[in-house]
Amino acid sequence: MVTTTIPHPQNTPIQSVLIVGNYCHDVLLQGGAVFAETLGGAASFISNVFTALSVSFHLTSKVGFDFKYPVNHEPIVIPSSKTSVFHAYFDQGHTENAHQDRVLKRVEVCDPINPSDLPDKRFGFGMAVGVGGEILPETLEKMVETCDAVFVDIQALIRAFDKNDGTVKLVRLKESGFYHLLPRVKFLKASSEEALFMDVEEVRQWCCVVVTHGKDGCEVYWKDGEMKIEPFGANQVDPTGAGDSFLGGFVGGLVHGLVVPDAALVGNLFGSLTVGQIGLPKFDLRLLQRIKDEVQRRKLHSTCWFESGDDLISFTKPAGHDEFRASLASSKLVSRSPGSVEQVTGQPKLLVGSVYDKPN
Repeated sequence: MVTTTIPHPQNTPIQSVLIVGNYCHDVLLQGGAVFAETLGGAASFISNVFTALSVSFHLTSKVGFDFKYPVNHEPIVIPSSKTSVFHAYFDQGHTENAHQDRVLKRVEVCDPINPSDLPDKRFGFGMAVGVGGEILPETLEKMVETCDAVFVDIQALIRAFDKNDGTVKLVRLKESGFYHLLPRVKFLKASSEEALFMDVEEVRQWCCVVVTHGKDGCEVYWKDGEMKIEPFGANQVDPTGAGDSFLGGFVGGLVHGLVVPDAALVGNLFGSLTVGQIGLPKFDLRLLQRIKDEVQRRKLHSTCWFESGDDLISFTKPAGHDEFRASLASSKLVSRSPGSVEQVTGQPKLLVGSVYDKPN
């Protein structure tokens, strides 16, 4: 077994990441009434985590003329289109092909992201994280040509939308039009529900697969093995975006030089932090500094580098992995300590289950 990291030369600045996916307007409903409206889209949650971890990135996102949220990374505005809008109904779950705890409906859709919309430069890492069907096969193909390592959220590939009311449904990965690109993708992330729409045993022969299990952590699969990564406790308020924040923490950890098992811990941590707030989370500054300090210390132990031409990728939990998890868990307690900044006030709690790996 070999402990691996995603390759980037030592003693060089952290490589930039390309995030591709549209911002959205999210409307959360329960009992027939709107209880929250927030900035949505996987790109918003991932960029939020990257900013928290001081990761350099470029964001390619499209919105309509009605986009209403201030953001640090300006999107491409389409004057003739509206911003994509999702309605999440938290009391209509358990229907056919629905999420376990909610029904999602796409009620407005912005333009797709075309290959020509991507910057004409090379990136160390690329992330295809569409939520409304905005990622095209040809766009993902350009990403694998211009990024050294591409990470894909399966929701960008397998979501379909009812022609009448926009209800989100899922199609088999083999039927998505993206399957032929899997050998050129480094990681494919899926929730436990989305994983049912692919053959994990088959896909792991082409790329590494990460399946999130919410309160039960995540599992990483590669060609010749698999491993389970332990979770962090969470008091769930809203599951929206937790899987996106996981992916942001995971890739952020890799960018900082962590090996895959340790980076997955960082992903689990940010997923657990996200479910404790409604919408896009705000992170306690002291907590973030503690996390970055722990990541920096842990990075010093990540000394085995991955040869990009090696097809026999395998992973193992390195020495000190459990101690790293314990240190992150201890850091999380900072946001609960007396005198810490209160991040959410006056927000109604969402009465749903404890699983928080649902896609945005």
